[in-house]
Amino acid sequence: MLVAAGASGNAVALSLFQTELQAKQYCPNDSVVWLDFKKRIYYRPGQRQYATGRTGLYVCQAEAKSGGYRRSIFGLR
Repeated sequence: MLVAAGASGNAVALSLFQTELQAKQYCPNDSVVWLDFKKRIYYRPGQRQYATGRTGLYVCQAEAKSGGYRRSIFGLR
């Protein structure tokens, strides 16, 4: 679990997963995204950078947003 500062400055706990399947089981009613810690952005399935790189893990999209991460607008297929 990682604690990040949310948009309002409050601490938000992020549930991070090594595999996409683990994340889907944890948040069945939310989209799973690839969180890039270094860039502080997340990628959605279908984007080129989804599930690539060494500085990321899977997380629920709602948690990524509440943790202050922003959506990447680049890399769409």
